Amino acid sequence: MTASETTRLLPEDPPDLVSATKGTEDPSKSSRPQLLITIGLCLSIFCVSLDQTVLATAIPRITDEFQSLKNVGWYGSSFLFVFTATQMMWGKLYQGYTTKRMFLLGLAIFELGSLLCGIAPSSATLVAGRSIAGLGAGSINSGALFIITDTIPLNKRPVYMGFLGCVHAVTKVTGPLLGGLLTDHVSWRWCFYINLPMGLVTAIVILSLVPTNQPKMAHSSLKDKIKSMDLPGSLLLICGTVALLMALQWGGSEYAWDDWRIRGLFMLSGIMLAAFAGVQVWAGDKATIPLRILCNRDMLSITLWGIFNGGAMIVFIYYLPIWYQAVEGFSATKSGLMTLPTQLGLVFCSLAGGIFVSLVGYYTPFLIASSVISTLGAALLSTLHPSSNLISSLIFQVLLSLGIGLGSQNSTLVPQVAVQKEDVVIAISSLTFVQALSSSVSLVIGQSVFHNRLVENLRVSAPSIDPSMVEKGVTMLRDTIPPEMLADVLGAFSRAITDTFHVAVVMCAFSLVGSASLRWKSIREKTVEE
Repeated sequence: MTASETTRLLPEDPPDLVSATKGTEDPSKSSRPQLLITIGLCLSIFCVSLDQTVLATAIPRITDEFQSLKNVGWYGSSFLFVFTATQMMWGKLYQGYTTKRMFLLGLAIFELGSLLCGIAPSSATLVAGRSIAGLGAGSINSGALFIITDTIPLNKRPVYMGFLGCVHAVTKVTGPLLGGLLTDHVSWRWCFYINLPMGLVTAIVILSLVPTNQPKMAHSSLKDKIKSMDLPGSLLLICGTVALLMALQWGGSEYAWDDWRIRGLFMLSGIMLAAFAGVQVWAGDKATIPLRILCNRDMLSITLWGIFNGGAMIVFIYYLPIWYQAVEGFSATKSGLMTLPTQLGLVFCSLAGGIFVSLVGYYTPFLIASSVISTLGAALLSTLHPSSNLISSLIFQVLLSLGIGLGSQNSTLVPQVAVQKEDVVIAISSLTFVQALSSSVSLVIGQSVFHNRLVENLRVSAPSIDPSMVEKGVTMLRDTIPPEMLADVLGAFSRAITDTFHVAVVMCAFSLVGSASLRWKSIREKTVEE
């Protein structure tokens, strides 16, 4: 979503439903289509949110089937990166074309990607399917908001928006557990097949009930529509980040770090990202991320906090279930249950953090506390080893979720206080954009660290074991490794994962630079000014 969309974000009462709000129709009849539309949107948001976390417990089984431990990072980052990189582009498309058409297009692309993932015969096909699904998810994420604003009267809108928010929060909690249940009792492929019937229901509801709106740029020429999308900036950002991800993924595993291919990718990434920054300055208000937003001290600070905080969290979401399944020998379902403290803690601590800020009036102290507590929790989780007390691992998770949860919801308050009212929407969108982007990059960094450390640990602790035996799959260790070598291999595996956790520890610590740089601004004073 971009600054130019703010005029579209809060329309007057929708013409198709406005008569119901004026009392000319039976309110019970007018509420029925609104409720059905919201249910359909909730199903689509459920699928998109599920795709971000459901694989956390399914990945070990996937690596067994495809013998693809080296590709763990791509399973998550491919979806997240494309999802992130195209969200703002979809927002521009919604300005030029009808909401119904763009939403259904995105839904069809998402369903195609899910189907491809479900039938994937190889790891490469799965990554391709995840990328396609991420492209469609970007449209669904933006489109659900636009459909609500186009079809629900303003006085009812907060309730329906709340439904979408609750679905997202609940899915974050149930995603890993549902992924474990499907993997253990049906197949990991059903983590993707489950999207197909839900998508079909959503499509029927949208086709039947959502009116065709008049987009803001409906009468603009194709040339003007293309200009408004900042295509040069988007292309440079996508290509530059892909080059960076490939360098991080291949460095130390496929090729040596000083190999010309890796150095070339780093150079290409640096050139393209520098060019992206130049385009943003040149594009002005039409830029993907306007310069005036990043030049704001508080926005720059909260962006730094969001980059490191979001990057740290995604590392634990993906690698903690791997530790439970590989080192402790748990099933996918049980590993999902074991990570519930992290997921539930995030939901409850986010709510509590919002209440605390409402009472105190300042968000800065809670964001500072978030950085400190999350660093402590991450550091304690990085001490896990094969003989660790499982109760301790649950307590460490609670501490981590307490820290990250205190800041996750409150970080969105900063744009609402720090920038002018007309810039709030683009500021929040920019913050969300860089957080999601950092998550995809962090996954690949984590994968690089994990793989390189695993190979080194095996060389030291179990030199007689061929690393390719371990890389065949996480849950196959106890079947493929000789019993007399199993303890050494599990120790090497555990240290590789905790070394990956060290990346998250550093990120949590660096988030303090951002939170400590925030000015102490009162949300109450801002409210009075408005």
